[in-house]
Amino acid sequence: MPNFSKKEFSEQDICSKFILPALTNAGWDLQKQIREQYSFTAGRIIVRGKTVFRGEKKRADFVLYHRGHLPLAIIEAKDNKHPVGAGMQQALEYAEALDIPFVYSGNGDAFLEHDRLVKTEPIENELPLNEFPSPDALYSRYVKAKGLAAEQEKVISQDYYQEIDGKSPRYFQQVAINRATEEIVKGKNRLLLVMATGTGKTYAAFQIIWRLWKAGVKKRILFLVDRNILADQPIMNDFRHFGDKMTKIQHRQVDKSYEVYLGLYQGLTGMEEEKNIFKQFSPDFFDLVIVDECHRGAAREDASWREILDYYKSATQIGLTATPKETADISTQTYFGEPVYTYSLRQGIEDGFLAPYKVIRVTLDRDAEGYRPTAGEVDKYGNPLPDQIFGQSDFDRKLVLEERSKVVAQKITEYLKATDRMQKTIVFCVDTEHADRMRKELVNANADLVSEHPNYVVRITGNDEHGVKELDKFIDPESPYPVIATTSKLLTTGVDTQTVKLIVIDQNINSIIEFKQIIGRGTRVREDYGKMFFTIMDFRGATELFADPKFDGDPVVIYKTKEKGPIVPPEEKDGGTEIGPEEKPIIEYGPPGTGVGIVRDEPKKYYPLGVEVKIIHERVQYMDERGKLITESLKDYTKRNILQSYASLNDFLTAWTKTEQKEAILKELEDRGVFFAELSAEVGRDLDTFDLVCHVAWGKKPLTRSERAEKARKKDYFAKYEGKAREVIEALLAKYADQGITAIDDIGDLQVSPFDQFGTPYQIVNDIFGGREKYLTAVKEVQQALYVG
Repeated sequence: MPNFSKKEFSEQDICSKFILPALTNAGWDLQKQIREQYSFTAGRIIVRGKTVFRGEKKRADFVLYHRGHLPLAIIEAKDNKHPVGAGMQQALEYAEALDIPFVYSGNGDAFLEHDRLVKTEPIENELPLNEFPSPDALYSRYVKAKGLAAEQEKVISQDYYQEIDGKSPRYFQQVAINRATEEIVKGKNRLLLVMATGTGKTYAAFQIIWRLWKAGVKKRILFLVDRNILADQPIMNDFRHFGDKMTKIQHRQVDKSYEVYLGLYQGLTGMEEEKNIFKQFSPDFFDLVIVDECHRGAAREDASWREILDYYKSATQIGLTATPKETADISTQTYFGEPVYTYSLRQGIEDGFLAPYKVIRVTLDRDAEGYRPTAGEVDKYGNPLPDQIFGQSDFDRKLVLEERSKVVAQKITEYLKATDRMQKTIVFCVDTEHADRMRKELVNANADLVSEHPNYVVRITGNDEHGVKELDKFIDPESPYPVIATTSKLLTTGVDTQTVKLIVIDQNINSIIEFKQIIGRGTRVREDYGKMFFTIMDFRGATELFADPKFDGDPVVIYKTKEKGPIVPPEEKDGGTEIGPEEKPIIEYGPPGTGVGIVRDEPKKYYPLGVEVKIIHERVQYMDERGKLITESLKDYTKRNILQSYASLNDFLTAWTKTEQKEAILKELEDRGVFFAELSAEVGRDLDTFDLVCHVAWGKKPLTRSERAEKARKKDYFAKYEGKAREVIEALLAKYADQGITAIDDIGDLQVSPFDQFGTPYQIVNDIFGGREKYLTAVKEVQQALYVG
């Protein structure tokens, strides 16, 4: 048997031959306590034109657990050519994300340990291979460093609820659950968890409740929401495991025999004292209160939520939100404290658990220039129009340009027809009247589909009973209809719209919180339904909020167009329109019998007639590979990135010639942020990617693929090929002209048309060309003919 040197072993050899035996010899259970090659992210979703793929997952070599929910140690291995501590930096990065206290790097000779719990020297120590700590030793150090008493340790050790299908928390949910549980057992009574929309706040809340409830620490729990659907969704999903121990407080009826209560705060409070039914429970009845979407008022001192929280002040209180609110009147953090854990929108997109998005920006002439009625003009209802300039923030709130709504609806429909008319779409409008008007315009713009399916477009607003009934169908991934929902506020938060692919914003948004909540309607990923990213159409400049330093999740692509783009509406009360504090009466003057001298209230909205609206501005902006908005032109940005890889044209030509599979070079440039599909569309010619690169980076005159193919045919490269071989060469050139070089540089390409007419790949390679090497030589000659001279 050969005697291998340790230096010859791969990293995988080091893991299996040295590190894993050291762990099992130290007492770690291979089946229950050791996870190898643990991928804890999904891989960022990368969108390039119509192509969507995932980046690399973050993967730890080893994660060691005390119990299934409590990771104690992480190990990064390197081969023996590296020093023992070579993996420490990467291990520390992963340990911080996974909240793991003990960090190790190993190379098969020894381990370097980093203790994240100690504050004094030594933080790092080198350990011989045979002295790796046992599970009990590490857990004892953990308990001591955390200062946990025996009763507290019992709660920390309480298992999660384990579903039959094996569903377990994602890494960030596990961190949130463990941190919240630990803080509570240590006596903290106010906690805030900040987790981006779509990352499972309710599931994390369920597991926190479950562990505290099963451990007997918390016996009666109130889960407080402000919308019925936010109570109904948990009952049907995560909270269903509480079974008959759980109830929803409704019809102002109180039954004190349950242990887990879900309540709508509007159903617990009222203007009259007798309607404050929460007081039918004693102040110490609940020992745990969780407030979902707590940014919407729980932290406001004069809010109804706050009255309930103050009443149950002896209970531990947890606030859940995707968007903590900090204003002069409302401070989520002042009430609940600094977040015990934050998982941001940006991090969710980076990890691949949340969907990235494109943005289409549309500018309308009236939005940019404003509208001023002519003197003496009246609207469609006979109301005199004020002599003032109406701007974008006034449209659909104070003044309605009906042609504007029609143009927006037509642009939405144009986009759907160009992509997929069955993609779930939400149109955010200023108020319920605007939502109804947009529904009508979208019905007319999509008459062919509406005639067959009347609920293709619906309005879903809080005051529309029929629309609310359609909500369950709209959010059901299995239900194809409704496809388009127009709304004002009802769908902004909390509603689990998993398969929405298009969000249209046609209202003014000045609040970063409301903006992030609306973005959250599209961030869920459903690969099984083809939902990998979504698109925002912005008609009112709401997406300028991406530049706000408080925004934490940038788009992958931003298109500024002259056509239609969505925008989000200003806040409204009870679904109505805010008119403002000063409503002036209007005195009408006119001939007798037409209302001379009659004083009447100013109308809530004006409806001028015959006002033309057009799209005036179109611009495309993109996001770079780090998720930042590119402010320079696409060509300049591309040139800069190409020159970072290839300093000269000669460098690029040398690499291109030497590399048989050109896709490797193109992939490298794509990873640097070069957008080939978008660049090709901007240049406007059917160019080879080789020509695109040379033209943009070094100003070389480009040829189309067809021109290159024809040029190659005229050369004497292929005279030696006859019969079927020459026909295959011609087919290779035709395939290149149609799809590009990456369509012909692999033997696997022979499986598809037009090559399948010559037989199987095996038959083409062996029977026609006489073997693999001779076929690859022919392909290389085709490439040389295409790119020579």
